[in-house]
Amino acid sequence: MTLKEIIDIIMIQAKEKGFGTKPEEINVAEKIALIHSEVSEAFEAYRHKNIKGKDGFEEELGDVVQRVLHLCGIMKIDIEKSILSKIKHNKERKWEWDEINESHS
Repeated sequence: MTLKEIIDIIMIQAKEKGFGTKPEEINVAEKIALIHSEVSEAFEAYRHKNIKGKDGFEEELGDVVQRVLHLCGIMKIDIEKSILSKIKHNKERKWEWDEINESHS
């Protein structure tokens, strides 16, 4: 199944549940905040070693992706194309690790 096909399913569900399917039916800032809240829930699940099952890390990451794909569907973003473009960009990208206050492995 492609991301486009998954978005189509998500958009059908969004229409059925009244979550909005057009830009004028949503508040983008609110949708981004909801994505952020799902990321935070995933972090908390991971911290508590709740990886699988109800409210586990895996489920919360699924919620993150579903909310992102819902927003992509609303905004008519070709996320597959965007992801592939970013992968290509990052392949050639150089990070100056000595200038970033971040570790890497």
